[in-house]
Amino acid sequence: MNTATAPVDYLLHLADNALVLGQRNAEWCGHGPILEEDLALANHSLDLLGQARLLYQHAASNINTDAALARRFAHLQGARTQGAVTEDTLAYFRDVAEFRNFTLLELPHHGPLAGPAAGDRDYATTITRNFLYGALMVLWWERLQTSSDRQLAAIAAKSLKEARYHLRHAGDWLVRMGDGTAQSHERAQAALAHLLPCTQEFWTGCEAEAQAVQNGSGVVTAALRPDWDALVDETLAEACLQRPPAGGYVTQGKHGVHSEHMGFLLAEMQSLARAHPQAVW
Repeated sequence: MNTATAPVDYLLHLADNALVLGQRNAEWCGHGPILEEDLALANHSLDLLGQARLLYQHAASNINTDAALARRFAHLQGARTQGAVTEDTLAYFRDVAEFRNFTLLELPHHGPLAGPAAGDRDYATTITRNFLYGALMVLWWERLQTSSDRQLAAIAAKSLKEARYHLRHAGDWLVRMGDGTAQSHERAQAALAHLLPCTQEFWTGCEAEAQAVQNGSGVVTAALRPDWDALVDETLAEACLQRPPAGGYVTQGKHGVHSEHMGFLLAEMQSLARAHPQAVW
């Protein structure tokens, strides 16, 4: 039986996606529009954090048993971990250019703003992002259940259940907003126009994906596009929302080229661990 291991960068791409979106959704804790949604997004964040942990643990194990990978990630090997890479060092001690998440997931909860500019949280932006990404991950986790990497296949099977719930939650809210009041419709349409261009990155290839496809541990993400389009179009029609045309700059977060917002996100997320690198809790 083929028991290939997924490339580390492929695992990190999946893990970084989950971690960064989990961090963004957690920012609604204490700020949700209603108590139920405050709790719902906190639970979504915990689901995503759980997915990220499993993927980082798998990646760390592969790094620590491969001499070439160990040298590449040597800057993450500290005294606290007895010279090994761990899930924590992968999450808290890599810099912006080392992260491989989609740019879509690091954007703040409002329309385009420059640098550290502040803006009110917009729940329509959060819901639209969760919907667009959730539609992708339901399809992606489904395919990864047959990965030749048995550990990744097991992670996919667990994550699929969570992704289906996340997609249903976001889809239901998108319909409520799009087919609701004039104001909620306008905000949902504006969020869609802002975020949909970033989904073009979903369909761009990368070396890690090519390696994963070659050994049977990964899938061609671009092959998921027809099913993703069908899922998205069906919900947008129900929500009375118009799908804007694709175009413009194609983001490159999966290649380590991020928006200006990523540094601020990591600074907040990593500050405690970096201030006390020897701490144990």
